[in-house]
Order: sequence, then structure tokens, then C-alpha cells
Amino acid sequence: MTTTTTTVAKATYIKKPRSTEKAIIATDKNKYVFEVDKRANKDNLRQEITKTYKVTPTKINIINTPDKVVMRKGRPGKISGFKKAIVTLKKGDKIDVI
Repeated sequence: MTTTTTTVAKATYIKKPRSTEKAIIATDKNKYVFEVDKRANKDNLRQEITKTYKVTPTKINIINTPDKVVMRKGRPGKISGFKKAIVTLKKGDKIDVI
């Protein structure tokens, strides 16, 4: 009799930190911006940030950026939208993302 073990990959909702000029300025106010999965919600993100970065988020805002229609070489095209989260941390907490 053989037993097989299957491993189920846990979903990671945080894709990557956003390193735009506006996001870097927000780190002075203890706010960090992440690009997140479309299925992510505030509860999932709070748990994952606490576990991954060992910090306490006090507030999480989620922004769903829609697709953009653009012209490329005279033809209509599309830039895919994304979802981002702005995470405010407890005073004194810090994330080294950059």
C-alpha cells in the first residue's frame, strides 16, 4: 500500500510592492502600496502582511484600477487593469520593500 501526499499551494495575495514616486512619498506617512491579486480582500491582506512582514496594519484601502484602452501603432489596444492596496501601519512599524 502506497500513500501519496499532495501539497496544496497557499494563495499569496500580495504580488509585489509598487515603487512609483507617489508610493515612495507615502512611506513617509507610514503607508505602503502593494499590487495585489484580483481575489484579495482586506482580511486576506491583513493576515498575509502580519505573517510575512511581522507588522501590524491599522488600515487597508483597496483600489481596483480598470483596464485602459490605448492606441498602439494605429490600432486599438488594451492595458490590463490591476488591484492595489494601500496599507497603513501602526506607528513605529516599518517595512523594508525598496
